[in-house]
Amino acid sequence: MRFMCLFLQTRPGRCRTRSIGASVLFCGLAGLSPIRATAAEKIAEPVRQTITIAYSSISGNMAPLWITHERGFFRKYGLDARLVFIESGSSAVKSLVSTDVAFAQMAGPAVVQSRLQGSDVVMIAGVLNTLDYQLIVHRNITSPDRLKGKAMAVSRFGSSSDFATRYALDKFGLVPQRDVTILEIGSQPARFAALETGKVQAVMISVPQTARAKAAGFRPLADLQMLGLEYQHTGLATTQALISSQPDLVRNVMKAYVEGIHYYKTRRKESLAILAKYLKTNDTEALNEIYDEVGLALVPIKPYPTLKGIDVILQELRGKEPKAQTAQPEQFVDLTFVKELDSSGFIDRLYKTTPASVAREERRPADARPTSKEKSEQPSRGAKRIGPVTATPPQATVKHVDYAVKAGDTLSHLALDFYGDASRWTGIYDANREVIRNPHYIYIGQKITIPFVL
Repeated sequence: MRFMCLFLQTRPGRCRTRSIGASVLFCGLAGLSPIRATAAEKIAEPVRQTITIAYSSISGNMAPLWITHERGFFRKYGLDARLVFIESGSSAVKSLVSTDVAFAQMAGPAVVQSRLQGSDVVMIAGVLNTLDYQLIVHRNITSPDRLKGKAMAVSRFGSSSDFATRYALDKFGLVPQRDVTILEIGSQPARFAALETGKVQAVMISVPQTARAKAAGFRPLADLQMLGLEYQHTGLATTQALISSQPDLVRNVMKAYVEGIHYYKTRRKESLAILAKYLKTNDTEALNEIYDEVGLALVPIKPYPTLKGIDVILQELRGKEPKAQTAQPEQFVDLTFVKELDSSGFIDRLYKTTPASVAREERRPADARPTSKEKSEQPSRGAKRIGPVTATPPQATVKHVDYAVKAGDTLSHLALDFYGDASRWTGIYDANREVIRNPHYIYIGQKITIPFVL
Protein backbone atom coordinates (compact mmCIF):
# COMPACT_ATOMS: atom_id res chain seq x y z
CA MET A 1 0.00 0.00 0.00
CA ARG A 2 2.86 2.35 0.81
CA PHE A 3 4.30 1.79 -2.68
CA MET A 4 0.93 2.37 -4.32
CA CYS A 5 0.50 5.71 -2.54
CA LEU A 6 3.87 6.97 -3.74
CA PHE A 7 3.11 5.75 -7.26
CA LEU A 8 -0.17 7.63 -7.42
CA GLN A 9 1.40 10.79 -6.09
CA THR A 10 4.24 10.95 -8.59
CA ARG A 11 2.73 9.80 -11.88
CA PRO A 12 2.25 12.96 -14.00
CA GLY A 13 -1.10 13.59 -15.57
CA ARG A 14 -2.98 10.85 -13.69
CA CYS A 15 -6.45 11.64 -12.37
CA ARG A 16 -6.13 15.40 -12.59
CA THR A 17 -9.63 15.78 -11.17
CA ARG A 18 -8.89 13.79 -8.01
CA SER A 19 -9.44 16.02 -5.01
CA ILE A 20 -6.71 16.72 -2.50
CA GLY A 21 -8.99 15.37 0.19
CA ALA A 22 -9.26 11.98 -1.52
CA SER A 23 -5.49 11.74 -1.77
CA VAL A 24 -5.12 12.60 1.91
CA LEU A 25 -7.66 9.94 2.93
CA PHE A 26 -6.00 7.22 0.84
CA CYS A 27 -2.51 7.99 2.10
CA GLY A 28 -3.75 8.20 5.68
CA LEU A 29 -5.05 4.63 5.37
CA ALA A 30 -1.68 3.56 4.04
CA GLY A 31 0.02 4.93 7.09
CA LEU A 32 1.70 7.92 5.41
CA SER A 33 1.52 11.55 6.35
CA PRO A 34 -1.03 13.58 4.34
CA ILE A 35 1.66 16.28 3.98
CA ARG A 36 3.30 14.13 1.28
CA ALA A 37 0.13 14.20 -0.82
CA THR A 38 -0.05 17.99 -0.58
CA ALA A 39 3.52 18.32 -1.83
CA ALA A 40 2.77 15.99 -4.72
CA GLU A 41 -0.17 18.15 -5.72
CA LYS A 42 2.11 21.20 -5.76
CA ILE A 43 4.58 19.66 -8.20
CA ALA A 44 1.99 18.01 -10.44
CA GLU A 45 2.00 19.08 -14.08
CA PRO A 46 -0.40 22.01 -14.59
CA VAL A 47 -3.68 21.34 -16.31
CA ARG A 48 -3.51 22.37 -19.96
CA GLN A 49 -6.40 23.31 -22.18
CA THR A 50 -6.80 20.78 -24.97
CA ILE A 51 -7.46 22.11 -28.46
CA THR A 52 -7.54 20.63 -31.95
CA ILE A 53 -6.03 22.54 -34.86
CA ALA A 54 -6.43 21.49 -38.48
CA TYR A 55 -4.16 22.07 -41.46
CA SER A 56 -5.49 21.70 -44.97
CA SER A 57 -2.55 20.59 -47.12
CA ILE A 58 0.78 18.77 -47.01
CA SER A 59 2.91 21.61 -48.28
CA GLY A 60 5.58 24.01 -47.10
CA ASN A 61 2.88 26.64 -46.57
CA MET A 62 1.88 24.78 -43.42
CA ALA A 63 5.33 25.04 -41.80
CA PRO A 64 4.48 27.83 -39.27
CA LEU A 65 1.86 25.63 -37.61
CA TRP A 66 4.00 22.48 -37.66
CA ILE A 67 6.97 24.26 -36.12
CA THR A 68 4.87 26.00 -33.47
CA HIS A 69 3.56 22.59 -32.41
CA GLU A 70 6.80 20.60 -32.66
CA ARG A 71 8.89 23.13 -30.74
CA GLY A 72 6.46 23.28 -27.82
CA PHE A 73 5.19 26.85 -28.12
CA PHE A 74 1.57 25.84 -27.61
CA ARG A 75 2.55 24.05 -24.40
CA LYS A 76 4.45 27.14 -23.30
CA TYR A 77 1.14 29.01 -23.23
CA GLY A 78 -0.81 26.32 -21.40
CA LEU A 79 -2.25 24.53 -24.42
CA ASP A 80 -2.28 20.83 -25.27
CA ALA A 81 -2.65 21.12 -29.05
CA ARG A 82 -3.49 18.24 -31.32
CA LEU A 83 -2.85 18.73 -35.05
CA VAL A 84 -5.05 16.99 -37.60
CA PHE A 85 -4.80 16.95 -41.37
CA ILE A 86 -8.09 17.76 -43.09
CA GLU A 87 -7.52 17.86 -46.82
CA SER A 88 -8.81 20.93 -48.69
CA GLY A 89 -9.89 24.32 -47.43
CA SER A 90 -13.58 23.58 -47.93
CA SER A 91 -13.40 20.57 -45.59
CA ALA A 92 -11.30 22.44 -43.04
CA VAL A 93 -13.76 25.32 -42.84
CA LYS A 94 -16.62 22.87 -42.29
CA SER A 95 -14.73 21.42 -39.32
CA LEU A 96 -14.49 24.93 -37.86
CA VAL A 97 -18.21 25.58 -38.33
CA SER A 98 -19.07 22.25 -36.69
CA THR A 99 -16.62 23.01 -33.82
CA ASP A 100 -14.78 19.74 -34.46
CA VAL A 101 -11.65 21.88 -34.50
CA ALA A 102 -10.95 25.20 -32.81
CA PHE A 103 -8.52 26.62 -35.35
CA ALA A 104 -7.44 25.80 -38.89
CA GLN A 105 -4.48 26.85 -40.98
CA MET A 106 -5.97 26.94 -44.44
CA ALA A 107 -6.50 28.82 -47.68
CA GLY A 108 -8.26 32.18 -47.70
CA PRO A 109 -10.85 31.54 -50.46
CA ALA A 110 -12.59 28.85 -48.38
CA VAL A 111 -12.93 31.28 -45.46
CA VAL A 112 -14.33 33.99 -47.73
CA GLN A 113 -16.84 31.64 -49.38
CA SER A 114 -17.98 30.20 -46.04
CA ARG A 115 -18.45 33.66 -44.59
CA LEU A 116 -20.48 34.76 -47.60
CA GLN A 117 -22.73 31.76 -46.98
CA GLY A 118 -23.43 32.90 -43.42
CA SER A 119 -20.77 31.30 -41.21
CA ASP A 120 -18.84 33.19 -38.52
CA VAL A 121 -15.39 31.97 -39.62
CA VAL A 122 -12.69 34.67 -39.77
CA MET A 123 -8.96 34.89 -40.43
CA ILE A 124 -6.91 35.97 -37.42
CA ALA A 125 -3.46 35.64 -39.03
CA GLY A 126 -2.01 35.60 -42.53
CA VAL A 127 1.13 33.52 -43.19
CA LEU A 128 1.16 33.48 -46.97
CA ASN A 129 -0.24 36.72 -48.36
CA THR A 130 0.53 36.10 -51.99
CA LEU A 131 0.45 33.14 -54.33
CA ASP A 132 3.74 31.27 -54.03
CA TYR A 133 3.95 30.58 -57.76
CA GLN A 134 6.98 31.22 -59.90
CA LEU A 135 6.80 31.62 -63.65
CA ILE A 136 9.23 29.02 -65.00
CA VAL A 137 10.16 29.39 -68.65
CA HIS A 138 12.22 27.71 -71.34
CA ARG A 139 15.91 28.56 -71.14
CA ASN A 140 15.82 30.77 -74.24
CA ILE A 141 13.14 33.11 -72.81
CA THR A 142 15.13 35.83 -71.06
CA SER A 143 12.52 38.59 -70.75
CA PRO A 144 8.70 38.88 -70.65
CA ASP A 145 8.40 40.16 -74.24
CA ARG A 146 9.82 36.85 -75.50
CA LEU A 147 6.68 35.10 -74.29
CA LYS A 148 4.81 36.43 -77.32
CA GLY A 149 3.67 33.62 -79.56
CA LYS A 150 4.42 30.99 -76.91
CA ALA A 151 2.16 28.60 -74.98
CA MET A 152 1.70 28.49 -71.19
CA ALA A 153 0.23 25.71 -69.04
CA VAL A 154 -2.32 26.01 -66.22
CA SER A 155 -4.11 23.29 -64.27
CA ARG A 156 -7.56 24.37 -65.45
CA PHE A 157 -9.29 27.61 -66.38
CA GLY A 158 -10.46 29.42 -63.27
CA SER A 159 -7.87 27.76 -61.01
CA SER A 160 -5.28 29.57 -58.92
CA SER A 161 -2.58 28.75 -61.49
CA ASP A 162 -4.79 30.24 -64.21
CA PHE A 163 -5.43 33.35 -62.11
CA ALA A 164 -1.70 33.73 -61.42
CA THR A 165 -0.82 33.29 -65.10
CA ARG A 166 -3.32 35.89 -66.30
CA TYR A 167 -2.23 38.29 -63.57
CA ALA A 168 1.41 37.95 -64.66
CA LEU A 169 0.56 38.43 -68.34
CA ASP A 170 -1.40 41.56 -67.49
CA LYS A 171 1.62 42.95 -65.62
CA PHE A 172 3.79 42.15 -68.64
CA GLY A 173 1.36 43.95 -70.97
CA LEU A 174 0.47 40.72 -72.77
CA VAL A 175 -3.03 39.57 -73.68
CA PRO A 176 -4.01 35.93 -72.98
CA GLN A 177 -4.96 33.89 -76.05
CA ARG A 178 -3.84 36.72 -78.32
CA ASP A 179 -0.19 37.19 -77.42
CA VAL A 180 0.17 33.97 -75.43
CA THR A 181 -1.78 30.71 -75.69
CA ILE A 182 -3.00 29.23 -72.38
CA LEU A 183 -3.53 25.47 -72.23
CA GLU A 184 -5.28 23.36 -69.58
CA ILE A 185 -2.77 20.67 -68.63
CA GLY A 186 -3.52 19.53 -65.06
CA SER A 187 -1.37 19.00 -61.98
CA GLN A 188 2.03 20.56 -61.31
CA PRO A 189 3.92 17.42 -62.40
CA ALA A 190 1.84 17.31 -65.58
CA ARG A 191 2.53 20.98 -66.30
CA PHE A 192 6.24 20.48 -65.73
CA ALA A 193 6.21 17.46 -68.05
CA ALA A 194 4.61 19.66 -70.72
CA LEU A 195 7.46 22.14 -70.29
CA GLU A 196 10.06 19.34 -70.55
CA THR A 197 8.58 17.98 -73.76
CA GLY A 198 8.23 21.42 -75.35
CA LYS A 199 4.44 21.35 -75.51
CA VAL A 200 4.52 24.65 -73.62
CA GLN A 201 7.30 27.16 -73.07
CA ALA A 202 6.19 28.52 -69.68
CA VAL A 203 4.41 27.22 -66.58
CA MET A 204 3.28 28.66 -63.28
CA ILE A 205 4.43 26.26 -60.55
CA SER A 206 5.35 26.48 -56.87
CA VAL A 207 8.06 25.13 -54.61
CA PRO A 208 9.43 22.53 -54.35
CA GLN A 209 8.58 21.67 -57.98
CA THR A 210 10.52 24.79 -58.94
CA ALA A 211 13.75 23.24 -57.63
CA ARG A 212 13.36 20.36 -60.06
CA ALA A 213 12.71 22.80 -62.90
CA LYS A 214 15.82 24.83 -62.14
CA ALA A 215 17.92 21.66 -61.86
CA ALA A 216 16.70 20.70 -65.34
CA GLY A 217 17.98 23.98 -66.77
CA PHE A 218 14.75 25.96 -66.92
CA ARG A 219 14.75 29.49 -65.57
CA PRO A 220 12.43 31.50 -63.30
CA LEU A 221 11.24 34.65 -65.02
CA ALA A 222 9.21 36.14 -62.17
CA ASP A 223 7.29 35.25 -59.05
CA LEU A 224 3.91 36.55 -58.00
CA GLN A 225 5.20 38.46 -54.99
CA MET A 226 7.58 40.43 -57.19
CA LEU A 227 4.68 41.32 -59.44
CA GLY A 228 2.93 42.95 -56.50
CA LEU A 229 0.13 40.41 -56.07
CA GLU A 230 -1.49 40.32 -52.65
CA TYR A 231 -3.68 37.27 -52.18
CA GLN A 232 -4.83 35.58 -48.98
CA HIS A 233 -3.34 32.23 -49.82
CA THR A 234 -2.85 30.74 -46.32
CA GLY A 235 -3.76 31.91 -42.84
CA LEU A 236 -4.99 30.87 -39.41
CA ALA A 237 -8.75 30.88 -39.01
CA THR A 238 -11.23 30.41 -36.17
CA THR A 239 -14.81 31.41 -35.40
CA GLN A 240 -16.20 34.60 -33.94
CA ALA A 241 -18.07 32.48 -31.40
CA LEU A 242 -14.78 31.15 -30.02
CA ILE A 243 -13.24 34.62 -30.02
CA SER A 244 -16.18 35.97 -28.00
CA SER A 245 -16.35 33.09 -25.52
CA GLN A 246 -12.61 32.42 -25.03
CA PRO A 247 -10.54 35.45 -26.02
CA ASP A 248 -7.63 34.40 -23.78
CA LEU A 249 -7.43 31.07 -25.60
CA VAL A 250 -7.19 32.85 -28.94
CA ARG A 251 -4.63 35.27 -27.49
CA ASN A 252 -2.43 32.39 -26.27
CA VAL A 253 -2.67 30.59 -29.59
CA MET A 254 -1.51 33.75 -31.35
CA LYS A 255 1.38 34.24 -28.94
CA ALA A 256 2.54 30.70 -29.60
CA TYR A 257 2.04 31.18 -33.33
CA VAL A 258 4.19 34.29 -33.67
CA GLU A 259 6.91 32.63 -31.58
CA GLY A 260 6.73 29.66 -33.93
CA ILE A 261 7.20 31.98 -36.90
CA HIS A 262 10.19 33.59 -35.19
CA TYR A 263 11.73 30.15 -34.59
CA TYR A 264 11.11 29.21 -38.22
CA LYS A 265 12.85 32.29 -39.53
CA THR A 266 15.87 32.08 -37.23
CA ARG A 267 16.56 28.34 -36.82
CA ARG A 268 17.21 26.86 -40.25
CA LYS A 269 18.58 23.44 -39.31
CA GLU A 270 15.85 22.58 -36.82
CA SER A 271 13.11 23.95 -39.10
CA LEU A 272 14.34 21.91 -42.05
CA ALA A 273 14.15 18.76 -39.92
CA ILE A 274 10.50 19.50 -39.09
CA LEU A 275 9.71 20.20 -42.75
CA ALA A 276 11.32 16.87 -43.69
CA LYS A 277 9.21 15.05 -41.09
CA TYR A 278 5.86 16.42 -42.26
CA LEU A 279 6.61 16.46 -45.98
CA LYS A 280 8.13 12.97 -45.72
CA THR A 281 11.15 13.80 -47.85
CA ASN A 282 14.90 14.07 -47.44
CA ASP A 283 15.34 16.04 -50.66
CA THR A 284 17.73 18.67 -49.32
CA GLU A 285 17.44 20.95 -52.34
CA ALA A 286 13.65 20.97 -52.24
CA LEU A 287 13.55 21.54 -48.47
CA ASN A 288 16.00 24.42 -48.68
CA GLU A 289 14.00 26.00 -51.48
CA ILE A 290 10.82 25.84 -49.40
CA TYR A 291 12.66 27.38 -46.48
CA ASP A 292 14.25 30.19 -48.50
CA GLU A 293 11.51 31.01 -50.99
CA VAL A 294 8.52 30.59 -48.68
CA GLY A 295 9.69 30.62 -45.06
CA LEU A 296 12.15 33.48 -45.30
CA ALA A 297 10.82 35.40 -48.29
CA LEU A 298 7.04 35.14 -47.90
CA VAL A 299 6.00 34.33 -44.32
CA PRO A 300 5.60 37.69 -42.53
CA ILE A 301 7.17 38.43 -39.16
CA LYS A 302 3.93 40.14 -38.16
CA PRO A 303 1.22 37.84 -39.54
CA TYR A 304 -1.47 40.31 -40.51
CA PRO A 305 -3.99 38.96 -43.02
CA THR A 306 -3.96 40.95 -46.26
CA LEU A 307 -7.11 42.99 -46.82
CA LYS A 308 -6.03 43.72 -50.40
CA GLY A 309 -5.57 39.99 -50.92
CA ILE A 310 -9.06 39.24 -49.62
CA ASP A 311 -10.45 41.90 -51.94
CA VAL A 312 -8.80 40.09 -54.86
CA ILE A 313 -10.64 36.92 -53.82
CA LEU A 314 -13.90 38.86 -53.61
CA GLN A 315 -13.34 40.25 -57.09
CA GLU A 316 -13.00 36.69 -58.39
CA LEU A 317 -16.27 35.70 -56.69
CA ARG A 318 -18.34 38.73 -57.67
CA GLY A 319 -19.29 37.23 -61.00
CA LYS A 320 -20.92 34.18 -59.41
CA GLU A 321 -21.71 35.12 -55.79
CA PRO A 322 -24.22 37.99 -55.36
CA LYS A 323 -23.21 38.66 -51.72
CA ALA A 324 -19.65 39.28 -52.83
CA GLN A 325 -20.81 42.37 -54.69
CA THR A 326 -21.20 44.42 -51.52
CA ALA A 327 -18.87 42.56 -49.16
CA GLN A 328 -15.87 44.36 -47.67
CA PRO A 329 -12.53 42.66 -46.85
CA GLU A 330 -12.76 43.73 -43.18
CA GLN A 331 -15.74 41.38 -42.73
CA PHE A 332 -13.51 38.34 -43.14
CA VAL A 333 -10.80 39.07 -40.57
CA ASP A 334 -10.35 39.80 -36.89
CA LEU A 335 -7.12 41.74 -36.40
CA THR A 336 -7.53 42.17 -32.64
CA PHE A 337 -4.89 39.72 -31.52
CA VAL A 338 -2.13 40.35 -34.03
CA LYS A 339 -2.58 44.09 -33.41
CA GLU A 340 -2.23 43.52 -29.66
CA LEU A 341 1.02 41.60 -30.10
CA ASP A 342 2.32 44.18 -32.54
CA SER A 343 1.44 47.33 -30.60
CA SER A 344 2.66 45.88 -27.29
CA GLY A 345 6.10 45.20 -28.77
CA PHE A 346 5.73 41.44 -28.18
CA ILE A 347 6.76 40.57 -31.73
CA ASP A 348 9.54 43.15 -32.00
CA ARG A 349 11.14 41.86 -28.80
CA LEU A 350 11.46 38.38 -30.31
CA TYR A 351 13.66 39.69 -33.10
CA LYS A 352 15.81 42.05 -31.04
CA THR A 353 17.98 39.17 -29.86
CA THR A 354 17.82 36.99 -32.99
CA PRO A 355 17.46 38.89 -36.28
CA ALA A 356 15.31 37.20 -38.92
CA SER A 357 18.17 37.62 -41.39
CA VAL A 358 20.34 35.09 -39.53
CA ALA A 359 18.71 32.07 -41.14
CA ARG A 360 19.10 33.51 -44.64
CA GLU A 361 22.78 34.29 -44.05
CA GLU A 362 23.50 30.66 -43.14
CA ARG A 363 22.94 29.57 -46.71
CA ARG A 364 23.69 32.70 -48.72
CA PRO A 365 24.66 31.85 -52.33
CA ALA A 366 27.99 33.09 -53.59
CA ASP A 367 26.34 35.71 -55.79
CA ALA A 368 23.87 36.93 -53.18
CA ARG A 369 23.80 40.36 -51.59
CA PRO A 370 26.58 41.05 -49.07
CA THR A 371 26.30 40.21 -45.39
CA SER A 372 26.46 42.82 -42.63
CA LYS A 373 30.10 41.89 -41.99
CA GLU A 374 30.98 42.31 -45.65
CA LYS A 375 29.26 45.69 -45.70
CA SER A 376 31.32 46.88 -42.76
CA GLU A 377 34.50 45.85 -44.55
CA GLN A 378 33.68 48.07 -47.54
CA PRO A 379 33.74 51.80 -46.75
CA SER A 380 31.34 52.54 -49.58
CA ARG A 381 28.58 50.49 -48.00
CA GLY A 382 26.45 52.68 -45.80
CA ALA A 383 27.85 55.89 -47.31
CA LYS A 384 25.21 58.48 -48.00
CA ARG A 385 23.61 58.00 -51.39
CA ILE A 386 23.48 61.20 -53.39
CA GLY A 387 21.57 59.95 -56.38
CA PRO A 388 22.56 59.28 -60.01
CA VAL A 389 26.18 59.40 -61.11
CA THR A 390 25.52 62.61 -63.01
CA ALA A 391 24.61 64.36 -59.75
CA THR A 392 27.77 63.27 -57.94
CA PRO A 393 30.17 66.06 -56.90
CA PRO A 394 33.53 66.00 -58.75
CA GLN A 395 35.46 64.93 -55.64
CA ALA A 396 33.18 61.93 -55.01
CA THR A 397 33.56 58.51 -56.60
CA VAL A 398 30.63 56.21 -57.26
CA LYS A 399 31.12 52.48 -57.16
CA HIS A 400 28.56 50.14 -58.76
CA VAL A 401 28.06 46.60 -57.46
CA ASP A 402 26.54 44.12 -59.92
CA TYR A 403 23.52 42.25 -58.62
CA ALA A 404 21.13 39.62 -60.03
CA VAL A 405 17.53 39.94 -58.85
CA LYS A 406 16.30 37.03 -56.73
CA ALA A 407 12.91 35.77 -55.60
CA GLY A 408 11.26 38.16 -53.17
CA ASP A 409 13.40 41.18 -54.12
CA THR A 410 11.93 44.64 -54.50
CA LEU A 411 13.81 47.92 -54.84
CA SER A 412 12.85 48.91 -51.30
CA HIS A 413 14.06 45.57 -49.92
CA LEU A 414 17.37 45.99 -51.73
CA ALA A 415 17.74 49.54 -50.41
CA LEU A 416 17.14 48.28 -46.89
CA ASP A 417 19.70 45.51 -47.29
CA PHE A 418 22.41 47.59 -48.93
CA TYR A 419 21.84 51.02 -47.38
CA GLY A 420 19.90 50.25 -44.21
CA ASP A 421 17.05 52.49 -45.39
CA ALA A 422 14.17 51.20 -47.54
CA SER A 423 13.19 54.75 -48.60
CA ARG A 424 16.44 55.11 -50.58
CA TRP A 425 15.26 52.73 -53.33
CA THR A 426 15.13 55.64 -55.78
CA GLY A 427 18.94 55.62 -55.92
CA ILE A 428 18.89 52.08 -57.27
CA TYR A 429 16.11 52.96 -59.69
CA ASP A 430 17.96 56.05 -60.95
CA ALA A 431 21.08 53.98 -61.64
CA ASN A 432 19.12 51.37 -63.61
CA ARG A 433 16.55 53.35 -65.59
CA GLU A 434 17.71 51.81 -68.84
CA VAL A 435 16.84 48.30 -67.66
CA ILE A 436 14.05 48.94 -65.13
CA ARG A 437 11.05 50.38 -66.94
CA ASN A 438 8.73 50.19 -63.94
CA PRO A 439 10.18 50.60 -60.41
CA HIS A 440 7.44 48.33 -59.06
CA TYR A 441 8.42 45.49 -61.35
CA ILE A 442 11.79 43.71 -61.39
CA TYR A 443 12.07 40.11 -62.44
CA ILE A 444 14.18 37.19 -61.26
CA GLY A 445 17.57 37.04 -62.94
CA GLN A 446 17.47 40.68 -64.07
CA LYS A 447 20.96 42.24 -63.93
CA ILE A 448 21.11 45.58 -62.11
CA THR A 449 23.75 47.64 -60.34
CA ILE A 450 23.76 49.00 -56.80
CA PRO A 451 25.46 52.43 -56.57
CA PHE A 452 27.62 53.53 -53.63
CA VAL A 453 29.33 56.85 -53.03
CA LEU A 454 32.96 56.43 -51.95
